[in-house]
Amino acid sequence: MGLFVPGRRAQPRRFSYEPRFYNPEKDESIKRRMRIHGRARQRRRTGGLIYLVALLAFAIYLYNLLS
Repeated sequence: MGLFVPGRRAQPRRFSYEPRFYNPEKDESIKRRMRIHGRARQRRRTGGLIYLVALLAFAIYLYNLLS
């Protein structure tokens, strides 16, 4: 029923936001710190994986030794 309504359809409102206090240098420094923090987190993950594999290998060794 509402497909062929005469007249113009309502358009969505436009949104334009200009921040009052924007410092591009501060924004760039925050992005840089986030990238560095993400890289450090990835390095720790691989170390944890190596630790887990070593622990599993040691458990299998002890199991075979005691059997």
